[in-house]
Formats: sequence, structure tokens, C-alpha cells
Amino acid sequence: MTTMNISLPDSLKHFVDQQVTERGYGTSSEYVRELIRHDQDRQRLRGLLLEGASSPPGAPVDDDYFAALRKRAQGQ
Repeated sequence: MTTMNISLPDSLKHFVDQQVTERGYGTSSEYVRELIRHDQDRQRLRGLLLEGASSPPGAPVDDDYFAALRKRAQGQ
């Protein structure tokens, strides 16, 4: 694992320490890693949403679509 040092103003350092204590993180590094993972997930979701928004329209979803989906989910 690589080490990265960051500088924080006292108010942010206090906030991080408080989050570590209140939310059960073992270290401030765990908290920051979790924030970064959430940001990665958010960016991935944004990319998928933009991809979907720019794709051509699909087939309409109706009762038959959901019936077939339920059947597939039940393994039939």
C-alpha cells in the first residue's frame, strides 16, 4: 500500500477525527478510503446514467415485459 500525506485545516481535521470516532472507523485513513470509494461509485454511476441518456430509446415496457421478467427470475 502506498502512503499519501495530506494537510488539513484544524476544522477539517477535527471533523475527520469526529467521524472516525462516531462512525466506528479504526483510523482516519479508513475514513478517507471510504470517501474515495464512494466518490468512485458516484462517478461510475454518473457515467452509466450519461451513457443511458445518450443511447437510443429501447422497447416500451408493458405488462408482458414484467410477466416475462418474473418468469425469468423464477427460473422458468
